[in-house]
Amino acid sequence: MRALDQIAGSIRAGYVHSTTVLNTLIETENEGGLNAVRRVERHLDNGMQAMLQRQHPRADLVQVWLGATRAYLVSRAEQRQAV
Repeated sequence: MRALDQIAGSIRAGYVHSTTVLNTLIETENEGGLNAVRRVERHLDNGMQAMLQRQHPRADLVQVWLGATRAYLVSRAEQRQAV
């Protein structure tokens, strides 16, 4: 999954821009639907737990990605209900 490669690259780099996050999530949805975004969320959640256990210095960046992914899913669900 290309999104996971982009996320991993930003974590290695130690930063990510908000437009990169949004574009990655939109591309993920376009390629595989909301289920693909949910899979990314699960990967991030699992990775976040592992990084917190190891007290990894970039765990905060994973938290940013995870929070943005969850917000994206909530906003998409709200849009679907509004229609």
